[in-house]
Amino acid sequence: MLPAPPRPPLAVDLDVDVAVIGGGLAGLTAAREVARRGWSVALLEAGRLAGSASGRNTGFVLPGFAADAEKVVARVGFEHAKDLWALSQAGLDYVRDTIAAEGADGIDPEAGWLYVSKVDDSDGLFRSIGLLGDLGCEVEGWPTERVRAFLRSERYFDAIHFLRALTIHPLNYALKLAAAAERDGARIFEATPALSIDPSGVRKRIVTPAARVRAGHVVLAGNVELKGLLPRVAATLVPITTYVIVTAPIDRARLTAAVGYRGAVSDTDLADNHYRIVVGDRLMWSGRATVWPRNPRRYRAALAGDIAKTYPQLGRVAVDYAWNGTLGNTVHRMPQIGELGPGVWLASGFGGHGLDTTAMAGNIVARAIVEGDETWRKFTPFELVWAGGVFGRTAAQLRVWIKRLTDAAAERRAKAREAAQRRTSEPQTPNAAANAAASESIVPSDARGDEAEHVAQRRQDSEPADQDSHQRADD
Repeated sequence: MLPAPPRPPLAVDLDVDVAVIGGGLAGLTAAREVARRGWSVALLEAGRLAGSASGRNTGFVLPGFAADAEKVVARVGFEHAKDLWALSQAGLDYVRDTIAAEGADGIDPEAGWLYVSKVDDSDGLFRSIGLLGDLGCEVEGWPTERVRAFLRSERYFDAIHFLRALTIHPLNYALKLAAAAERDGARIFEATPALSIDPSGVRKRIVTPAARVRAGHVVLAGNVELKGLLPRVAATLVPITTYVIVTAPIDRARLTAAVGYRGAVSDTDLADNHYRIVVGDRLMWSGRATVWPRNPRRYRAALAGDIAKTYPQLGRVAVDYAWNGTLGNTVHRMPQIGELGPGVWLASGFGGHGLDTTAMAGNIVARAIVEGDETWRKFTPFELVWAGGVFGRTAAQLRVWIKRLTDAAAERRAKAREAAQRRTSEPQTPNAAANAAASESIVPSDARGDEAEHVAQRRQDSEPADQDSHQRADD
């Protein structure tokens, strides 16, 4: 974390054009863009700037949304979806441009994102590449051979390479964004929770512990943290907590021989696993999502075990840091952007794809307030939907667990097929052929078909006991 002086809490009443509630990336972007247009703006943050999901994630700045592209197209049509993807790319470009203007020191941007498959489904992956390309994403397909040349893991097959994606230090980016907003005239107050809001009338009224704010417009830029202020809005989000570790330094030659790609890597569409090299000789690794936050120390061994399973050549790595972060997922997995009522704006629901969509949302809301721009209406098909309360959380957790089990089974089948293809492609001596024929005559076909899965299961059973015990306790 870069040095950053704490901002004082609000101590006197204020009257401003725009009040922003929430000091994460969406709120900071909105405050900066409103201030740049010459309007007065005050930002209220209950804790520290970017103290929640905005500053606690792995720093993947990706084009698109958490929602699957095919589902978005099915919901709104291709041309509408293409417009949405262009907006998300503009959000990514905003992050890139801000870093260029404010300096990359401490943010350490790296280019690229590899979305890697753990099953041999080339047809499905390349269909996705075609759709993403049609939507305007700069992507390319990597065959298995190229993937494994950069990521020395037998778990991986084909991949989608997103050329314009970035990885950054998200907290340091947020701090530089805050400094830029203040230079443009925004006033930022930390340790200032909004206790209540009266949205009626031309001038909205916000009560804080020591003072009040009157504003013509209010921007609600938060996720699950809005529960105390607007419980009905917060109830449209499923809180998802993910866990992150950073390893102790690893010998650089050994690390780069295993992980030769310096950008972001994801090998799932849910929680396990997302990772990248940081500081040149450490791995930052995240996963193991839960819907109720738990102590991140409980996940150190499980996440280290994921590293060992993916890159056994690294051995059992030591863990120096562990933390968690809670984000808000909408039911449709698209952000919530728009006007709740006259002069009351919402920018929320960025779970799973927040670093581009927070920038996008902050710009959209700022333009809507100051210029009357109606780009925000492109998000009206993704309305506020109740997330199901406790039952919704439970369903989300079950979905994560079921997806983890089905992914593991699909991975075992893929490895079995690959092993079978290798055996059939190897030249056989006459004796080997005879032995194989004899084997065919005495081994039942169902046992032969399951052999590779049994091998994979035995390999799993031989993993370190502490990893297994942690996983059983967590589940």
